[in-house]
Amino acid sequence: MDPDSQRGFEGVVSAIGLMSGTSLDGIDIAQIETDGHRRVVAGPWLTVPYTTAFRERLRSVLGGTGVIAAVEAEMTGLHAEAVAAFRARHPKDGFTLIGFHGHTILHRPAERRTWQIGNGAMLARLTGCDVVADFRTADVAAGGEGAPLAPLFHAALSATLPKPLAVLNIGGVANVTWIGTSSREILAFDTGPGNALIDDWTRRHTGAAADLGGTLAFAGAADARHVERFLRRPYFARRPPKSLDRDDFGDALPDHLGCEDGAATLTEMTAGAVAAARAHFPQPAREWLVCGGGRHNPALMGALSRNLGTPVRAVEAVGWQGDALEAQAFAYLAVRSARGLPLTLPSTTGALRPLCGGTLFRVDRTQSG
Repeated sequence: MDPDSQRGFEGVVSAIGLMSGTSLDGIDIAQIETDGHRRVVAGPWLTVPYTTAFRERLRSVLGGTGVIAAVEAEMTGLHAEAVAAFRARHPKDGFTLIGFHGHTILHRPAERRTWQIGNGAMLARLTGCDVVADFRTADVAAGGEGAPLAPLFHAALSATLPKPLAVLNIGGVANVTWIGTSSREILAFDTGPGNALIDDWTRRHTGAAADLGGTLAFAGAADARHVERFLRRPYFARRPPKSLDRDDFGDALPDHLGCEDGAATLTEMTAGAVAAARAHFPQPAREWLVCGGGRHNPALMGALSRNLGTPVRAVEAVGWQGDALEAQAFAYLAVRSARGLPLTLPSTTGALRPLCGGTLFRVDRTQSG
């Protein structure tokens, strides 16, 4: 990276991360101070939900079809509004860099394709702040999976925690970071579905966005045969690194079941896929720390405890901010990107070497107004 492009990002940087996750629920904003290495000081955070109408417009472009340009522009504008709301709420907490993940509408790394909509140049112009965006493309172009991207952040946060440790993020897709006793021992991959199948099932049967409180799953009984057939799919035996698109298991819905039994079955499928991931760990994890929206679902957390047989706790138990964690990760990665540091490793995405990534969009400070 051109050294001039790194100017202003030396030492400890205050940055915010913006995350629009596969659960389609809204925009998470989180601020941290970091040197891009081991120093991470968490700051304030905010979630701005999408309206139902925009959520449906965003859903309509998943898979890379539909009126993508219009949705991208609208989504970028919503992110700018979210940044303005964050600034208004925290006027004394300045930041010099934004990590803008955008929203993944297509992820096909085997075809060297990944697509996160979100206009970094437009966001920089609207917010008046430098922006790093397009985090995944370089890794996928170099033969990597382009996901997951949070493992180096998980490793930085967990530096003082007992190892081996598994950090499980349950968004629309679930992914795990296994961290060994040495700082160089990191393995990461998508385990399988997270909330996406459960959310889609709930939406179809009740109109609600999610199985809040696990109410449907608790009221139903899982179809063990369906779960067993699902876990025989080749993906789960495939060696990591590996990653998924949100809709890769859309054909696995238990359409022969009613609403509650289907929700219970999908919950067990998600937990069973996580348990299957243990076969790929170099050593068993002493503990699983869970972040992402899935940790709010007690039916899913209970299923994880049953399937894993190892302590399972929400990340708040060790002082992390679970609802802010993924946005914090992109603030951290933005600083690393601006400083030319690797975002991914061969053991986290399968790329042949550690790779930097992201595109830096500088604000033109020569213009007034």
